[in-house]
Amino acid sequence: MPENTHDHEHDHEHDHEHDHEHDHEHDHDEHEYDYVVIGGGTAGSVIASRLTENPDVTVAVIEGGPSDVGRDDVLTLRRWTGLLGGELDYDYPTTEQPRGNSHIRHSRARVLGGCSSHNTLIAFKPLPSDWDEWEAAGARGWGSISMEAYYARLLNNIVPVDEKDRNAVARDFVDAARKALGVPRVEGFNKAPFTDGVGFFDLAYHPEDNKRSSASVAYLHPVMDERPNLTILLETWAHRLELSPHKRAEGVHVRTKDGAEILVRARREVVLCAGAVDSPRLLLHSGVGPRADLEALGIPVAHELPGVGENLLDHPESVIVWETYGPIPENSAMDSDAGLFVHRDPEHPGPDLMFHFYQVPFTDNPERLGYERPEFGVSMTPNIPKPRSRGRLYLTSADPSVKPALDFRYFTDEDDYDGRALVDGIRIAREVAKTEPLAGWLKREVAPGPQITDDAELSEYARKVAHTVYHPAGTCRMGSPDDELAVVDPQLRIRGLDGIRIADASVFPTMPAVNPMIGVLMVGERAVDLIGGGA
Repeated sequence: MPENTHDHEHDHEHDHEHDHEHDHEHDHDEHEYDYVVIGGGTAGSVIASRLTENPDVTVAVIEGGPSDVGRDDVLTLRRWTGLLGGELDYDYPTTEQPRGNSHIRHSRARVLGGCSSHNTLIAFKPLPSDWDEWEAAGARGWGSISMEAYYARLLNNIVPVDEKDRNAVARDFVDAARKALGVPRVEGFNKAPFTDGVGFFDLAYHPEDNKRSSASVAYLHPVMDERPNLTILLETWAHRLELSPHKRAEGVHVRTKDGAEILVRARREVVLCAGAVDSPRLLLHSGVGPRADLEALGIPVAHELPGVGENLLDHPESVIVWETYGPIPENSAMDSDAGLFVHRDPEHPGPDLMFHFYQVPFTDNPERLGYERPEFGVSMTPNIPKPRSRGRLYLTSADPSVKPALDFRYFTDEDDYDGRALVDGIRIAREVAKTEPLAGWLKREVAPGPQITDDAELSEYARKVAHTVYHPAGTCRMGSPDDELAVVDPQLRIRGLDGIRIADASVFPTMPAVNPMIGVLMVGERAVDLIGGGA
C-alpha cells in the first residue's frame, strides 16, 4: 500500500469541535468514571458504544487524535492513501530487517475510529479455522461456534463492492484468475467459509457516497451527542497506568492537548484498546512487562509479565507491477477492490496465499531498487495469510514520547516458509497476467521484470520490496494459565492485575488468514459480554 502519499491541503481548525463534548467542565477535579476505555479505535468505539447503552454506566474514552466528524479527508474511503504518513498517522518505523525491507513504516491512526478511519475497510469475517486455531492456542471459549454470533451483532454497513465501483480492469482480473487457476468466483466472501476463490471484496462502506462505515461512524456518531454518560476526551494521550500497591488498575495518567496532566480514574475497569503497538507500549511504560528489559531502561517494575511485546505478527506481502496500455477507468471504491485466495497445501485448513489487485502501479518500494513507476499500471500483491515468522516490540527509552522499536523479524522462520510463499505468489501472479481478459490490458511487467525467473532472484526481489498491509497483532496475546508468554486470559483480563482488560488486535494469539478488522470489531463485541458478565 502506498506509504507516503501525503495530503496536507485541508484546513484542520474544526478538529476540536467535539473535544469535550460530554466532558462536564464542573467535574474537572473528579475525572472518575465506571469504565475508562483507552483508545477510541476499532474495538474501543464498539466497547464505549455498547457499555453506554446502559444509562446508569459512565464511560470515558481516551483518544489521542481528533474527531473524524465532518472530516471528508477521513470519511471518504477513496482518500485513504492521503492519510498515510500525514498528521493523523503515528507512523512507526521498523527496525533493520536483514532478510526483508527495513524501510517499512507502520501506519497507526491518530483519529477517532482508529485504523478503521484510516484503512481500506476490507471486511472479512475470520474463517472458522482461524477462531479454532485461537482456541487450540489456549483462548478457551473463542472457537468458531461461539464466535459466529458476534458477526451478526456488528453495526457496520458491510456490503460487496458496488456494481458502479467495479472497475473494468478489476473485473477482467477476476475472470483471468478464475480461468488461469481454476478457482471459484466468489460473490460475498462472508457468506460461507472458503479455502480459495477470486472476487470483489466486501467493504464496510456506503457505496452511494463512498463514505466509511468505520467503527466510529457505525458505533459512536449516532450516539455521541445524546448520551450524557459517554465522555470522549479527544487529543488526549495516555502515557501511564495508575496501579495500586495491590496491583489493581485504578486509572490512567493522560496529557490533554493543552498540556494538562490529569489522572482519569476507573471505578470498575480500565479497558485498554490502544492497538497492537500502543497497548504493549503503555503497559511497558507503566512497568508491566519483561523485568530485565524494564530494569535496563530504569523503569520501575510494577508487575513482571514476560510476554508483553512478544509474538508480534503481521501479514507481509510483496508486489508485482505491470504497465498498462493506457489509463485505467476511474471508477473504484478504493483502488484495491478485488482479491484472490489460493490453497496450495492440502494439509492446511484455509487459504495459504492471498493477492490484493491494485488498479494503480504500486511502486513505492520497487523504486528504491531502481525500478521506475509507469504512468499507467496495475499491481498484484502476494500476501502470506499465515506467516510463520514472529517478531517483538520493545522500548528503547523510558521516555513515553519516544516511539517503540518494532522488529517484525520478517522472513526469519526456520524453513523459509514465508519467503517461499512469496516466490510462489509471483509465479502465480504471472500466470494470471498472461491469461485473457487481463492479458489484453498489460503492456509489460515492470517489476521484478520478466528476466527475473529463478527462485533465488525472485526471493531476493520479493523480500526486498515487501511491505505491510498494516496488520500488526499479537503483542499481548491471549492464552491459557500455563502459557508463560500469554498476557491476557480468555476473559481478556491481564494476568496478575485486577481491574483491567485488553481488547484489540494485540490479544490475537495467531494471525487470521484474512484482513483482521472485522476480527477486531468482534473482539470488541465479545469484550462487552465479558465485562458485563463480570467474567
